[in-house]
Amino acid sequence: MLRGIDVSAYQSSTYGTDGLSFVFVKATEGRSYVNPRLAAQTKRARDAGLVVGFYHFLWPGDLAAQAEYFVSEAPGRAGDILAVDWETTGEGTRANNAEKDSFIRKVKALRPDNRVILYANRDYWLNVDTTSYAGDGLWIADYVTAGEPRIRATWRFHQYTDDPVDTNVADFASEAALRKWADGA
Repeated sequence: MLRGIDVSAYQSSTYGTDGLSFVFVKATEGRSYVNPRLAAQTKRARDAGLVVGFYHFLWPGDLAAQAEYFVSEAPGRAGDILAVDWETTGEGTRANNAEKDSFIRKVKALRPDNRVILYANRDYWLNVDTTSYAGDGLWIADYVTAGEPRIRATWRFHQYTDDPVDTNVADFASEAALRKWADGA
């Protein structure tokens, strides 16, 4: 399995890249927040030759505007992966299933050449999600043994710990296979 991390404004722009194949960088949240370290964290990943993904923290409401905001701020390069981070907001709200699905479809329509995936924790996937729609793939968070999330669905990425940073594995045979999949949108 391939190893990777995901980073946001809480992490340094000089995070370690040794042994990694991919990095997901938080790009946006809602309709007004941009990660102030987006450019530097992206450069770090690209300089290391990693597959790069960007994620948007989804809020309920005005999904088209959120999707447009996300794609306007996230770098647009072939082979980059775009993800929607679907979880509870700081205000205790969440986008519903239709909103989550609509956001993924809108981002895919705006960036048809990029893979668009869903990030959700195990509880959301099993108990909140009713459509099982994850776009081009599922990125599941379940803090157990790497590569062994406790779900039956097919997944592409597994976030298995947040100590010391959000650490993930990807279910690809090689980095070349990951790149081929990411390029194949």
